[in-house]
Amino acid sequence: MSLPTSRSIAMARNNGRRAAKGATGASAGPDGEADRASNRGAPFAECDNGRREPRRCRRQARYAMIFTVLHETLYRYSVPVGLAQHVLRLEPRPGDCRLIARELLIEPLPNLRSIETDAAGNQLVRVDFSGMATALSVVSRFTVETFAPPPLPIGPLPGLPWTPWADAALAACLHEPQADAGVADFAWGIAGRAGWEPIAFLDTLCHALHQRTDRHIRVDGDAQSPAHTLATARGACRDVTVLFMAACRSLNIPARFVSGYQAQAETSEGLRFLHAWPEVHLPGIGWRGWDPTHGSRVGDDHVALCAAPSQAATMPVEGGFYANGVTATLDCRVEIATRSG
Repeated sequence: MSLPTSRSIAMARNNGRRAAKGATGASAGPDGEADRASNRGAPFAECDNGRREPRRCRRQARYAMIFTVLHETLYRYSVPVGLAQHVLRLEPRPGDCRLIARELLIEPLPNLRSIETDAAGNQLVRVDFSGMATALSVVSRFTVETFAPPPLPIGPLPGLPWTPWADAALAACLHEPQADAGVADFAWGIAGRAGWEPIAFLDTLCHALHQRTDRHIRVDGDAQSPAHTLATARGACRDVTVLFMAACRSLNIPARFVSGYQAQAETSEGLRFLHAWPEVHLPGIGWRGWDPTHGSRVGDDHVALCAAPSQAATMPVEGGFYANGVTATLDCRVEIATRSG
């Protein structure tokens, strides 16, 4: 399934030919400070990612899959425009995989580029431009080696529904902006059939949404409301993700939206798209993912780019332009190759 690729300050007209995204971020100075952007000096070649891997990753010696992703994004403008600052949320999430190679090419060449890590551990690349342009191109590639998350520990978690968490860092992942009684009834019914056991509930919810939803690719627009997706039993991956999150939040399970890639082609023609799935926070365990689009837990066949309480905060390319009377079009293409590690 697909996600929208960007959000512009000015309204843009989509030409309908977009096929999706993927990619990686750009490098900054050795301490992450802003430096002069260059498309040279960082070729797509074997490299050390320079990061300390979490202890759980070092214990997990079994790497299972190698992903190579090519992502091309091209905006065209009918008249020259001034480009505002853009934020790229395209880096493979640190800790979930081992970065082998990466490349990011941007035209026109930014005059300033910086990289930062947000509170959720996502890596963001900010780029600033000067002058006027009639197009903006982002070409990005990465190769990563993924690994399966550690098995969920054996042993009971607190029964559902949970008491609301006191952790302020999780508050945004508990707030449901589109709360609906029908979605809550649906979730509580599944929880009852699962014996109010959290892992059984999450597995059952994942399979139920996979079985009942007519899943289709929709390249335009934000996610539907959870109530709409439940009522129509039809939606794209982002719609099913948002419904899964709302169901969890009705039982005080913190949930967040993840954008990234998965190994399976989305169409019989082999077309590839940016994917979405939910993660939930389990006490004593941390964030773990389920993929209701495919009816399974998230494993080594997924590569996460960005996680946030809402879809809007995971847009892979976010920015805008300054001009009047502009028509903007967007073309995107993604290619994903996988093999066993």
